[in-house]
Amino acid sequence: MADELTPETPEAESEEPVKQRKNGLYPGVSDELAENMKSGWADTELHGLEPIAQAAETAARRAALSARFPGERLVIPAGNLKTRSNDTEYPFRASVEYAYLTGNQTEDGVLVMEPRGEGHTATIYLLPRSDRENGEFWLSGQGELWVGRRHSLAEAEQLYGLPASDVRELAEALREASGPVRVVRGYDAGIEAALTDKVTGERDEELRVFLSEARLVKDEFEIGELQKAVDSTVRGFEDVVRVLDKAKATSERYIEGTFFLRARVEGNDVGYGTIAAAGPHACTLHWVRNDGPVRPGDLLLLDAGVETHTYYTADVTRTLPVDGRFSDIQKKIYDAVYDAQEAGIAAVRPGGKYRDFHDAAQRVLAERLVEWGLVEGPVERVLELGLQRRWTLHGTGHMLGMDVHDCAAARVESYVDGTLEPGMVLTVEPGLYFQADDLTVPQEYRGIGVRIEDDILVTQDGNRNLSAGLPRRSDEVEAWMAALQGSQG
Repeated sequence: MADELTPETPEAESEEPVKQRKNGLYPGVSDELAENMKSGWADTELHGLEPIAQAAETAARRAALSARFPGERLVIPAGNLKTRSNDTEYPFRASVEYAYLTGNQTEDGVLVMEPRGEGHTATIYLLPRSDRENGEFWLSGQGELWVGRRHSLAEAEQLYGLPASDVRELAEALREASGPVRVVRGYDAGIEAALTDKVTGERDEELRVFLSEARLVKDEFEIGELQKAVDSTVRGFEDVVRVLDKAKATSERYIEGTFFLRARVEGNDVGYGTIAAAGPHACTLHWVRNDGPVRPGDLLLLDAGVETHTYYTADVTRTLPVDGRFSDIQKKIYDAVYDAQEAGIAAVRPGGKYRDFHDAAQRVLAERLVEWGLVEGPVERVLELGLQRRWTLHGTGHMLGMDVHDCAAARVESYVDGTLEPGMVLTVEPGLYFQADDLTVPQEYRGIGVRIEDDILVTQDGNRNLSAGLPRRSDEVEAWMAALQGSQG
């Protein structure tokens, strides 16, 4: 990584001088060089840009937000860069609320909805292109020659269909503003500080809850993006199966890296930390260390999802026999989870209760645990006391969208206790996990973990499995793996 040039005493013409690096190799910038760097550059302004693909959808979302909070100023920040170590930052990901309403993904951006008459005027506040007069574009670590070109404000207006202004002037304007204000908290400390005497936690939480519930039902653009994410994820799972021999020679990291390559080539990133859990690691629900061995005879639980360039993520899990064939006990447990998932998916329908798919899947798993003699029946007693949870552990699914656990701030009555509607997308993911040290089960069960997860769209007449491109039934999984690995031979 290159070391930034910094002036010894920068004569900045903008409000914020370029920060000097303590141990930079150049002690400063001569007047001659500074003057030279100001000129001789071609005009790269872009004209006639097409609006982003979701411009109509983001406008409709802002209109719904405006209708919910008439007469109030609404402030939705994207967030700031976060330091990873010393002077390096984590890759930036804009807040979901901001990206949902604008389609923009750049750091320091802020959407402000100013009340006007019966509605609002929306303005997107952004950093303009880096300054050439004070040398920011080549001296600052966030300058154009270091991290790439930002869109100009005029370009942003064409892309996002919104008036664009310089965000560096926003905090002062907000300090002087009057009237009711709400802000989405937790993303931009500077913006929050400017509003500290104008907002309340209760009112701000109402804004956050509304924006979370607004995402419960996906529009057509969102459904299309989720399908893209799932389709790329299917290809990522195929990639993994083709290289299982290399994973056996190395570790779970090879699986993680293989899937990550697909995510970065076809999307923005992975939607969450990939779980590549082989053997008893499959019994750890969020195993993301991915540093264990991949052994023949064991199962591999792969829980992974590609995130699209618009932030929509898939969330799919398959449990695969490392050597391509389930043992008898593995198949017994796998088939029980498959049957539970089938029951859960069948319960996903418009007008049904959100909890129905969870209850249906848990009933099947409880029945099998009683049948196998691992817990004393009857099944109704097991379910009433939650005794199956020793081995099922988690809920059977969650909403899916721009967050892998989407709409998390929604009210309980709108989400978990709510009713399914067409356009909702959720996961159905039952599992059974027999810990390696669980002395209440026979030895042959210990260390086996199985989860099967698919992304399900609620339709007008039932549901559609967005991830149906990946086989689920145990015999189909074996045939699928054999075909992929055979094509490599």
